[in-house]
Amino acid sequence: MIFMKDIIIAIDGYSSCGKSTFAKAIAEKLGYTFIDTGAMYRAVTLYALRHQLIRADGSVDEKGLTAALPSISIRLLRSAQSGGNSVFLNGEDVSEEIRLAGVSDSVSRVSELAPVREHLVAQQRAMGQRRAVVMDGRDIGTVVFPHAELKIFMTASPEVRAQRRYRELRAKGVETSLQEVESNIRQRDAIDENRAVSPLRKANDAVLLDNSCMSVEEQMAWVMKLITSTQS
Repeated sequence: MIFMKDIIIAIDGYSSCGKSTFAKAIAEKLGYTFIDTGAMYRAVTLYALRHQLIRADGSVDEKGLTAALPSISIRLLRSAQSGGNSVFLNGEDVSEEIRLAGVSDSVSRVSELAPVREHLVAQQRAMGQRRAVVMDGRDIGTVVFPHAELKIFMTASPEVRAQRRYRELRAKGVETSLQEVESNIRQRDAIDENRAVSPLRKANDAVLLDNSCMSVEEQMAWVMKLITSTQS
């Protein structure tokens, strides 16, 4: 085991940077718990879509969704098959459905709502109380765990991120275009960066990782070197 003590590793960054894949690999390597906070926001978004709380113009019925939050149960269970999280919404496994385009189109609008963020941040902090976790999202190092011992901020060019997301969707049989995917990514970037509550930004003490031209193996070598230096 590399660590002399159990710590919290916070990984923030833009959509489709591979944050979850990276965080999951780190957790697996260290024997830590992986928590995909983005999946939690996607689960709330799926609930909102199913209950007609997202209007035809894309706006969210904030009052209706806020009232529904106490009845939204989200559980993240480790998947033995993938090593990641299986996501359960009110007891139903929605791990695949929350990754579909309809949810991707609406998740930033749901995520920018203060009641939603407050509700899920409280749950995320509770999940990290026992430490020894790798948590990824948009505001982990700035809001959820501002005192995390190790913070990483991931980025990559919109074009590279769009290509990665496009290949992922096509592999799942989802019909879309590269242009549509890139447009969605750029729109999500703008919303995430400019929302009033917990905007996406790099924490002052976070280490920047631009993985535009890096493989997963190269990223792992980079982070393990960083972890070793953190503990020395």
